[in-house]
Amino acid sequence: MPPFVAAGDAPTWAERGRDAAGIALIALLLGIPMIGLTTVDQGGALRVLTRWPLLAAFVAAVFCGRLLLRHALDLLKRRRRGRPGAAAEDEESGRRGVRMIGWAGWLAFGAALVLPLVFSDNRYVVDTATTVLIYVMLGWGLNVVVGLAGLLDLGHAAFYAVGAYAYALLSTQFGWGFWAALPVAGLVAAVFGLALGWPCLRLRGDYLAIVTLGFGEIVRVALVNWTDFSGGPNGISSIPRPSFFGLPFAPSGDAPTFAASFGLEFSPMHRIIFLYYVILALSLLTNALVSRLRRLPAGRAWEAMREDEIACRALGMNVTNVKLSAFALGAMLGGLAGVFFAARQGFISPESFTFNESAIILSIVVLGGMGSQLGVVLASLVLVLIPEIGRDFSEYRMLLFGAAMILIMVWRPGGILSRREPTLRHAAAEGGHA
Repeated sequence: MPPFVAAGDAPTWAERGRDAAGIALIALLLGIPMIGLTTVDQGGALRVLTRWPLLAAFVAAVFCGRLLLRHALDLLKRRRRGRPGAAAEDEESGRRGVRMIGWAGWLAFGAALVLPLVFSDNRYVVDTATTVLIYVMLGWGLNVVVGLAGLLDLGHAAFYAVGAYAYALLSTQFGWGFWAALPVAGLVAAVFGLALGWPCLRLRGDYLAIVTLGFGEIVRVALVNWTDFSGGPNGISSIPRPSFFGLPFAPSGDAPTFAASFGLEFSPMHRIIFLYYVILALSLLTNALVSRLRRLPAGRAWEAMREDEIACRALGMNVTNVKLSAFALGAMLGGLAGVFFAARQGFISPESFTFNESAIILSIVVLGGMGSQLGVVLASLVLVLIPEIGRDFSEYRMLLFGAAMILIMVWRPGGILSRREPTLRHAAAEGGHA
């Protein structure tokens, strides 16, 4: 790709329209079975009904959203690359692009904040949004290992399980609370990440994937068979749920409760909404941490190793520490998500941490575009919402889910956001070369 973008090389609205039309076509193909059709039971017979207006609104929203996103990304790209003789124009275009993406981010943040309040009487919507945020956090953790460091990990569910079981054991056996156990469980998961990373220092590609797959299965089999420690197949139940600064979400009694303290009528939705905000806060902290680390020497070392490990060694980079730091951070974030999962469910068992879970998390990273933080969010929405929307089709649900995945990867083989810009780019001299 050339270091400068000439005036004629800037994408036109016609090109952006063609790109948005292609994405809208994918949305149409995916939306016909998921949104345009629904099934109802009429007299014991299954009948298929159509919802074409809803489908048309969905496709139109995808088209407009992609068009605006492409425009904002093009403006931002022009600012980062610059071009000779037009620095002021490029700077202003870049500022407009940054503002558009910033406003879109704040709009999404605002929507996430008010979602449980708007749907305060709909537990299904809040629970589904909470599940999406859990997978977003898991995807961001694995994105450090796979997307940034370029290390193929097929056993990320093992760290998810380590965090969940660490909290379950600390809370049920030693009486630890959620907030006290959260950093400790994350640290335990990071130690397991180092234990996986150390023997894998000389492995790359398929060999590394096989070892991580084996590690994930070792953890699962140990949880199934070590009955005295993990409860075996029966799992661990009666796991305490987090409270609001010591105020439990329970009916009014002798002890102060959340509802009584704020003068509210008790509702089970209080705890559901609180858990949603907890995982939202954890996800935002995860995003801030990863985004900050990507601009530090550690993050730049991950990306450099992903591009060419041999060149990094030749330059004197300590590849051992780089790999271990990626494994440790990814494992810690997975462990923190596991802590929340155990606290939310109140019960865990080895069946929740199978290879299928690792495959879903890896699919989120690959489908969203490896290395892209926003892509992980979009892929989590796709992979969680498509099966939920397809529940009406019962036994055909996973068939439609697989077909949707194939279509997306055929049309976007690099992921939903495959054109991720480098975290840092050498600024071009205004009248010279980069």
